[in-house]
Amino acid sequence: MKLRSIELALPDPAGAARFMLDIWGMAPGEVRGDTHYLRGSGTYPYLVSFEKADEEFVRHTTFVCTAQELAGIRAKAAQRGWPLTDTVSEDPGAGTGVIVELPEGELLRFLVDTTEVEPIVGRDLPVKLTHVVFNSADAEASGLAAEDVLGFRVSDRTKGMVFVRCNDSHHSTAFARAGFSSLNHIAFEMEDLDAVMRGIGRMRDHGFAPAWGPGRHGPGANVYAYYIAPFGPVIEYSTAVEKVPEDYKAGEPDDWTWPPNRIDQWGISDKDFAGLRQAEERFRFRRTWEPNGQPATPAPAVPAKA
Repeated sequence: MKLRSIELALPDPAGAARFMLDIWGMAPGEVRGDTHYLRGSGTYPYLVSFEKADEEFVRHTTFVCTAQELAGIRAKAAQRGWPLTDTVSEDPGAGTGVIVELPEGELLRFLVDTTEVEPIVGRDLPVKLTHVVFNSADAEASGLAAEDVLGFRVSDRTKGMVFVRCNDSHHSTAFARAGFSSLNHIAFEMEDLDAVMRGIGRMRDHGFAPAWGPGRHGPGANVYAYYIAPFGPVIEYSTAVEKVPEDYKAGEPDDWTWPPNRIDQWGISDKDFAGLRQAEERFRFRRTWEPNGQPATPAPAVPAKA
């Protein structure tokens, strides 16, 4: 199974697309109606889409999988009583599958029979998405649910997050111990460290400073630089996420501690805690389909703690 894309809805999709194309460094995919699809250098037809809507929300996060994986997810989600719906993708890459709503409202789409495209040259283009992280009211429960129903595996636990993988990459998603449910951030996999640093330089040329980074994480050991996009969400340049074996032993919070005043391996940058927190609260999850024959209503938002 692989993480493919994330689909966002917001009032100004064209403006969001312009920033991601002209400054962040993506390539155009397609425009279908008011929806903009942006791609990287890899074989996925798009990595992020922006659909026009009156309010901003996450439509879903998309994984591509095998028929066997899809059947297992559909059966286990139904058994648990999770809202779900069969779906035929109208996005580039097509595919059929199922959308499931996790207990805290996260919407994950699993597709089979998708198509890919020829890779393109671009040393500063993201190659793919490396992970999409969610805020959670109960990160432990979310991690266990992902293991039990989706077939994912918990890779590591820290004081801040539960890291979860769906293949040999250390994490394709994670659940942050935030006290509320929303999109935490979207991480774009760059070709190498130089591509990350050139991205930081390009953002600096346009007046954008990192909200956190550059640095190197503990769990996953990936290099990172986080930014608050002008259209709302937290986005990350990342590279070199650790590959882990099947028998990888999940670490616990006490395994991931740092010296005083340090929050990553390098310890060379500050973190805009307040700015990131505000951005992380913006994009919630909204269901626009009818699960199990019931009316389509948004999943209830979990209020942030004071």
